Amino acid sequence: MDELRLGDIIDDYCVKCRRMTNHAIVSIVEGQAAKVRCRSCYHDHTYLHEQIPPSKKDLKKMELFNAVLAGAGGAPAPEGEETATEAASSDEAPAAPEEKKPRGRAKKP
Repeated sequence: MDELRLGDIIDDYCVKCRRMTNHAIVSIVEGQAAKVRCRSCYHDHTYLHEQIPPSKKDLKKMELFNAVLAGAGGAPAPEGEETATEAASSDEAPAAPEEKKPRGRAKKP
């Protein structure tokens, strides 16, 4: 198969069906399939090159993991300067615990 034509059948991941299905080529740009139509649900979408996109859950996990790595490998504070939390805790005297308010309705005598 040396050249793609409109209507040719190729495999691709359908975002609506959420599985690999047969697709018909709907548009071609520079000799590559640009848009395809799922032959199961007839949904048109861009050609994903037979790659299953990562789920939103996986993307969020990767983002959090990268944030943790960036925070763990951060540069230490210079010796002469304190961090904001250290400065706040050293300037203030320890606060006395506040009295707790009773919960619920007051009891009748």
